[in-house]
Amino acid sequence: MILIADLHIHSKYARACSKSLDIANIEKFARIKGLSLCGTGDFTHPKWYSQLNETLVREEDGIYYTKTDFPFVAQTEISLVYTQGKGRRIHNIVLAPSLEVVKQITDELLKRGRVDYDGRPIFKIPCPEFVEMLRSISPDIEVIPAHVWTPWFSLFGSKSGFDSIQECFQDKTKHIHAIETGISSDPQMNWRLSQLDNINIVSFSDAHAHWPWRLGREATVFELPKITYKNLLGALRTGNGIKETIEFFPEEGKYHFDGHRKCEICFAPKESKNHNLNCPKCNKPLTIGVLHRIETLADRPEGYAPKNRPSFKRLIPLGEIISHAIDTPVGSKKMWVQYQKLIAAFGNEMNVLLDAPAEDIAKASIQRIAEYVVKNREQKIKFFPGYDGEYGTPKFQ
Repeated sequence: MILIADLHIHSKYARACSKSLDIANIEKFARIKGLSLCGTGDFTHPKWYSQLNETLVREEDGIYYTKTDFPFVAQTEISLVYTQGKGRRIHNIVLAPSLEVVKQITDELLKRGRVDYDGRPIFKIPCPEFVEMLRSISPDIEVIPAHVWTPWFSLFGSKSGFDSIQECFQDKTKHIHAIETGISSDPQMNWRLSQLDNINIVSFSDAHAHWPWRLGREATVFELPKITYKNLLGALRTGNGIKETIEFFPEEGKYHFDGHRKCEICFAPKESKNHNLNCPKCNKPLTIGVLHRIETLADRPEGYAPKNRPSFKRLIPLGEIISHAIDTPVGSKKMWVQYQKLIAAFGNEMNVLLDAPAEDIAKASIQRIAEYVVKNREQKIKFFPGYDGEYGTPKFQ
């Protein structure tokens, strides 16, 4: 069984998230995207937990189903802010084997703070203690460091992270089996670090909105004998069953290059070093991006490709391709007209991006959209890279 899974999303109860992020809309747009499994997001929030119990009407082998049989796995993201040598801000994805276990997790967290103010709550818990706390509840809870290179809130982030998994998780490192790439890196960039050789690399969207250009913008493809929590957990822990990942082009991510957004300064790592990591306009420190951090920690050359690692594809979401092809904003009425034509013709977005013949795409919409989809597949797209919170801009022509 092939599953395209997005196991890092949020609900309407998380800050800076769409108020339309309810289970019905997540399912609707997951199906349009071509996803076959989603995380619930935000399971510690009391109102969301209540809604999960109401809308997920059936449980089978640790997977929860809506009344229209779309599967979800219990998932949240927790922010850990604490001091270890310096201030640390680490985000972790948490997967749980049941909503009963979720209740136990929440009860334990309530001893240490509140969970009702944000779907992604913050706790002053060091990462090793956090892992130990969860494993004392259930050994089937999985912790996956989230968007591990993002400067501000991640394991390897330039502003608050560490230089190794061991430094962050200490004696609990043995319980960390996978990391999430984040939208500003891809597996090949992560392969440059030998310390990650025994760590599985996964990708998910961290979606704050339900639209298909956010939900499933990154995903992991699993090949499992059956959709069960046990099989999913086994794949994440051993790598057996992880077929490939679907990635953003890293250059399109918000923190790929170094820079200073206010002064519109964007630098490759070498240029940043030439300016002593300071903005040449205002002399304030640059936000050091993902590529710079990878080059700092890498012990292998650019382009290193190991054997026996899952493959990956870089894709620009279909809504963005259409918007560039017909010169209209993402989400505009004109974009939606073309998008809906293609979904009607091919069933879902992944089918359009990965499989539909170019001539059939042109017949269902317009020739330029077909041309841009092919360029997307062939990786023939250049970018003005993202930096300091600004998304990168693709150049199709």
